[in-house]
Amino acid sequence: MVPHPKRKHSQGRRDRRRSQDVVKPLNLVQCSNCGELRPPHTVCPSCGHYQGREVLSVEKAKK
Repeated sequence: MVPHPKRKHSQGRRDRRRSQDVVKPLNLVQCSNCGELRPPHTVCPSCGHYQGREVLSVEKAKK
């Protein structure tokens, strides 16, 4: 048999546990080269630049 709690947990205790379950918004910064929003400390997915220099060569889509 699985053990069960002897007493009911209060709403405050339940809510304090659930306070960590919130979804936090993404922190985004502007790319210094193209101005697109990107996560900090990452290579820009649209232009391939990081800290002012080109790290990845990104092919532009043809119309």
